[in-house]
Amino acid sequence: MNRFDIPQLGSLYQWHLWQKEEKGDTGLPQVFQKRCYEAFVPDETTVSALQRDVVSVLHFMGLQPKEEQLTQKGFSLDATVEVNGRQVGVEVDGPWHFIGRKPTGSTILKRRQIANVEGIMLVSVPYWEWNELGHGHQNKKETYLCSVLGMQIEGQFLRAGVKIRGCTWWLLSQFY
Repeated sequence: MNRFDIPQLGSLYQWHLWQKEEKGDTGLPQVFQKRCYEAFVPDETTVSALQRDVVSVLHFMGLQPKEEQLTQKGFSLDATVEVNGRQVGVEVDGPWHFIGRKPTGSTILKRRQIANVEGIMLVSVPYWEWNELGHGHQNKKETYLCSVLGMQIEGQFLRAGVKIRGCTWWLLSQFY
């Protein structure tokens, strides 16, 4: 067990989660699972300008995003918001999450494990889609976020005492 470095332990933790998802048990000793989890969880996070911009629009919309959330299984989410009483993770995905415009294997695995192991709905804001909205186009950005979060555009809407600018909630089948 001492022959693994930090990245290898983190990878082994993701394998452990995958095995638990598929088979229910991995056979890894509890102490070793803990070491793998600790290697997997980031010590610190870096917030990009892109992420700051997306989160500021979520704030402006009245969605009260929680930034840099750590899930129970150790995944770091850029932000979470509540949609129809359900927690939704928002990942602001920069170029390192893609090969061309296709997600990398590690990005696909993270998305799958957050959805299947954690049970958290996850939406992605790819950098090129956000950049195409342009600087200073607040309405376009709000409309885009309403769309990816499964919210219908339709004037002002009051939900649980919180004014959600320009969006009415509606459910998408992908939420469930």
